[in-house]
Amino acid sequence: MREVLFVAGEASGDLHASRVAAELAALRPDLAMRGVGGDRMRESGVQLDEHAERLAVMGLVEVVRHIPKHAALLRKLRSRIDGGTVKLVILVDYPGFNMRVAAAAAAARVPVLYYITPQVWAWHASRLATIARHVRKAAVILPFEERLLREHGVDATFVGHPLLDRAQDMPERAEARRSLGLPEDAPVLALFPGSRAQEIHRHLGDFVDTARELERRVPGLRTIVSVAPTVTLDESRVPYPMVRSASFTVLRAATAAMAKSGTTTLEAAVAGCPMVVAYRTNALTYAIARRLVKIPHIGLVNVVAGREVAPEFVQDALTPARVADALEPLLDEQHPRRASMLADLAAVRAQLGTPGAARRVAQMASDLVSA
Repeated sequence: MREVLFVAGEASGDLHASRVAAELAALRPDLAMRGVGGDRMRESGVQLDEHAERLAVMGLVEVVRHIPKHAALLRKLRSRIDGGTVKLVILVDYPGFNMRVAAAAAAARVPVLYYITPQVWAWHASRLATIARHVRKAAVILPFEERLLREHGVDATFVGHPLLDRAQDMPERAEARRSLGLPEDAPVLALFPGSRAQEIHRHLGDFVDTARELERRVPGLRTIVSVAPTVTLDESRVPYPMVRSASFTVLRAATAAMAKSGTTTLEAAVAGCPMVVAYRTNALTYAIARRLVKIPHIGLVNVVAGREVAPEFVQDALTPARVADALEPLLDEQHPRRASMLADLAAVRAQLGTPGAARRVAQMASDLVSA
């Protein structure tokens, strides 16, 4: 039986790949699906050769410690690709590893579909030539990526952002607050400290301290913490209610949010929740990144907007008092700064395309297998 090999190396990739797998299974039941991913991919019919939870690391320093594990998995995948049954490789995000898988597939003349491509617009622009050489088709999720990749010889298509599919079931504020047991008229602050253990370790203290500072300033403030399905928070460090696996409900219930950089900032834009962006990483990783990163902003909402829509507090700038100064007006429903940000967030949402990204990627996969 012909196989499609998926490789998704962490929780977000598992989510996006699982939706493509479900669409592809419905479209092409003649194809077997296997590869690297998580529980969601397994539930969508992908036979896992390796579970993604063993691979999820971040930061330049942290990755070095996982090289032997990644090397062994790469050898295993090369062997599978060379076996002759794999007719298509679908790579989802996870560029440090997946670019090597792409090279192995290209060497075996197996077409590669890359969904959620490396962020070459931020750093590693040298990867553009490699992508053009090894990737048959790229499915990109940010509006400016299609033109950039095409200018460098990559057959790229903007498929829309996958979070728009999740947003279709987004509740109204009153409904979200009822479901979370929050009063209808209280100011609510949502904390999004991260989806990886390393992010939680570096962010949680400052996020909680910021909420405590705001409690001294904003009468009746309620704080909730969004918890990703992949992490467990130490309850002794979190004096607020924790909500698991319901980011859009939390954002719809919130008056404003404090979010780590990344997709959460786009979720806030889609949900219409004003925010600040906060991020801290390993000191050496940050020093290296400052030399390599070519864009002025780290929050995806600001990258898409092309300017600072949401204030950013990175590394030493991440102090509770400074972040509270930026959040306080956003917690006031009548403040002009809040109204201005809501308009900017609506403009960002309009740039993210339309729902149906997974269906479009599955159709691209089917076409490549049939070519």
